Amino acid sequence: MSTPTVSVLIPSYNHERFLPHCMQSVFDQTYTDYEIVVVDDGSRDNSVQVLQSYGDRLRLYVQENRGTYPTLNRLVRESRGKYLAVLNSDDLWAPTKLEQQVAILDHKPEVGLVHTGGYFIDGEGTIQPGNPLGFEWPRTPSGNIIEALVRCNKIIASSVLIRRECFERLGGFREDLFGSGDWEMWFRVALHYDIAFIDEPLTMYRVHGGNASFQHRRVYEDDVKVRTETIHAHEADLWRRANSAQAMRLALAHSYACLGTEYALLGDRSSARRAYLRSLQLYPVRFKSLLRLILTFLPIRPPL
Repeated sequence: MSTPTVSVLIPSYNHERFLPHCMQSVFDQTYTDYEIVVVDDGSRDNSVQVLQSYGDRLRLYVQENRGTYPTLNRLVRESRGKYLAVLNSDDLWAPTKLEQQVAILDHKPEVGLVHTGGYFIDGEGTIQPGNPLGFEWPRTPSGNIIEALVRCNKIIASSVLIRRECFERLGGFREDLFGSGDWEMWFRVALHYDIAFIDEPLTMYRVHGGNASFQHRRVYEDDVKVRTETIHAHEADLWRRANSAQAMRLALAHSYACLGTEYALLGDRSSARRAYLRSLQLYPVRFKSLLRLILTFLPIRPPL
């Protein structure tokens, strides 16, 4: 059996309603040298039966519920392709997505990951105007984007095509994280590789009540871990990777300010103060950090 160039990795969980549309968006790809690998993570609906109906058009593994990142790591292990494409089981792709991404990875060995523009859609597939998750669809330049990923996650998981060698070199997703493990992974990739971006709406991210993004406290806890244990733990590497000292200083000041607010929202005011102070040391005229530092001494919560 020949090895496919692309492995489409689909983590499935309670998306019986959306799976046929998700799968069809893969079958409609203009690029066809792919395999589809699905791990169902303990769905309680009829997702497994839906997936079994596709027969040998995919390889299906069923496990007890373990969570997003253990499931993604299993998908990586079970797959064979040189390039790996994540597609959450409620999301969709435009037909030329893989074709355009493969062309970039084939011709630019310095690029470890390529992501795309896209739309937010609702449960019916209708494009959602505005920012239904509180942020615009993330866009980045192509190249060294490390400062952008110090600030926040700028890459939608279902838009990614990544080299397998990134996982072999850097390890997999952190399995202790709830919803920010993709950001943590993309950050590690960006420390060593360029990132490419296709500014076309090639990915559709479905917004509905089950999205992990709505579980705010767990997201704050995750973000604290990513910032303290990965981003700021690699500051020496970050300064070496920086596009400029000034750009990195501003990015780190922003990250410490975000860390301060996350600590404050979790009720840890002493850690919040230390983070705000570090932000001000890096960028003394960052007045929002000063204001939020002051607010930690008052019986109110800092604004988001």
